[in-house]
Amino acid sequence: MGFGDLKTPAGLQVLNDYLADKSYIEGYVPSQADVAVFEAVSGPPPADLCHALRWYNHIKSYEKEKASLPGVKKSLGKYGPASVEDTTGSGTADAKDDDDIDLFGSDDEEESEEAKRLREERLAQYESKKAKKPAVVAKSSILLDVKPWDDETDMTKLEECVRSIQADGLVWGSSKLVPVGYGIKKLQIQCVVEDDKVGTDMLEEQITAFEDYVQSMDVAAFNKI
Repeated sequence: MGFGDLKTPAGLQVLNDYLADKSYIEGYVPSQADVAVFEAVSGPPPADLCHALRWYNHIKSYEKEKASLPGVKKSLGKYGPASVEDTTGSGTADAKDDDDIDLFGSDDEEESEEAKRLREERLAQYESKKAKKPAVVAKSSILLDVKPWDDETDMTKLEECVRSIQADGLVWGSSKLVPVGYGIKKLQIQCVVEDDKVGTDMLEEQITAFEDYVQSMDVAAFNKI
């Protein structure tokens, strides 16, 4: 497992591909897994790696509270796609430290089959509990205007970056390009959000983070569903 060297373009490409259908390194909320990978990245990924850049900017917003995020930080090689070789060089040393942490109070150096089964059951129960939604969920339909810098901005890439933003309670809908003058067109895109999970401030923060393409974002329409 691993991402390779995250200080190289190849490593960042692996991270970008990994995050194409994920909001976080593990699970559905920011955790120590995100902190471990974030600290291995030397700076913001380039704009063409929109999934990695979206994730980087989002995790950066937790910088002051990263120590309180859930989970136990493991070595970098414990995260990422299984098909990529761990080149961090610290996997073996950190693995021993991880073995010393027993969430279920076992004194055995190696995890028994029973302990493994219990751990997997409890993780499944935890994920199931998080997946449950209330009977009535307040939702809103939002129409966003996303403006580029000029008429030379790649609007296809701009829309790809916007749609790369993923969050629990966010669903992207239809879109179109609307002329605003001087050959410039803005992206008008619809989305449906769960009010308790996604707000316009979060959308604006993540969309305008793609500063190579996006000049500004405005809410054109906001309707409760």
